[in-house]
Amino acid sequence: MTEVLTAEAEVASPVKRKRNGWLRELALLPALAVLIIIGGLVNDSFLTVDNLISVLGASAALALVVLGESLVLITGKFDLSLESTVGIAPAFGAMLVIPVVSAGFGTELPTGVGLLVVLLVGAAVGVVNAFLIIKLRLNAFIVTLAMQIVLRGVLVGATNGKTLFDLPDAFTNLSTTTFVSLPISVWLAAIAFAIAGWVLRYHRVGRALYAIGGNREAARAAGIRVDRLSMVVFVVAGVLAALGGLVLTGYVGALNAAQGNGMVFTVFAAAVIGGISLDGGRGTMFGALTGVLLIGVVQNLLTLSQVTPFWIQSIYGGIILIALIISRFTGGKPQV
Repeated sequence: MTEVLTAEAEVASPVKRKRNGWLRELALLPALAVLIIIGGLVNDSFLTVDNLISVLGASAALALVVLGESLVLITGKFDLSLESTVGIAPAFGAMLVIPVVSAGFGTELPTGVGLLVVLLVGAAVGVVNAFLIIKLRLNAFIVTLAMQIVLRGVLVGATNGKTLFDLPDAFTNLSTTTFVSLPISVWLAAIAFAIAGWVLRYHRVGRALYAIGGNREAARAAGIRVDRLSMVVFVVAGVLAALGGLVLTGYVGALNAAQGNGMVFTVFAAAVIGGISLDGGRGTMFGALTGVLLIGVVQNLLTLSQVTPFWIQSIYGGIILIALIISRFTGGKPQV
């Protein structure tokens, strides 16, 4: 009798986990609907097409960084340096292209080379993080926190704290060029999420990432190349953060030494409320995307309501705490 009950529990457990996963994924949709209704009631301009497109355009850079962070979190690690990559990757690419009078290095390389360097810098940061964390077995939180500080210092030193203007059009086109009324950056983020979502749900690499985040040693015993896949994830996250930085540069129209500073709080807020587990091994791209949209709508509402920026970080912190409480009851255990 005991064996039968045990077998039934083993069968029921995956079903329960799947149901809880769907609860986490869909939990934000009612909240989004409520916020949209409130926004329409509070401000007449909120539900206008231009404003909704603005919300999507403003959220594109965040979406790409959240995607990178979510992949890292799913494998059971952290990457706090992504916010600094958002600044340093496009800055180095731009400074290789623009002249000295515009605070460039004076090399004045072709724009295409500068764009390639943006992606390479993001990948290089990911490689260094991966080597220190995966190969040398250093703590991911400490390593990426130190990398965040180092990269920010390098960016401030390289730019002398100046804002880079007169950027080539190619550095802003992702956010300024539209296709079917939406900025290219929005389409880029949507495609990136769609690809990542498909891989995680249907491809063996996606299943391997969940397995790594759930139990690294068990995944290793099952023949999964844990170290190699984990390193690839850090590199992909770095490239996505670099792309996010390029999108943010285009959206703002300039690039300053503080670009991306403090962004990590928003990134974690979006990922956590979207159901990405801080323990690893759980979460979906659909959930992460709804988290991004929720943050975007909240930010837009705060802006339209003329709430002082000094309160925004505390609001994000409150959102994370509420999300953790919800996750505790929908996921079956606390995320610590």
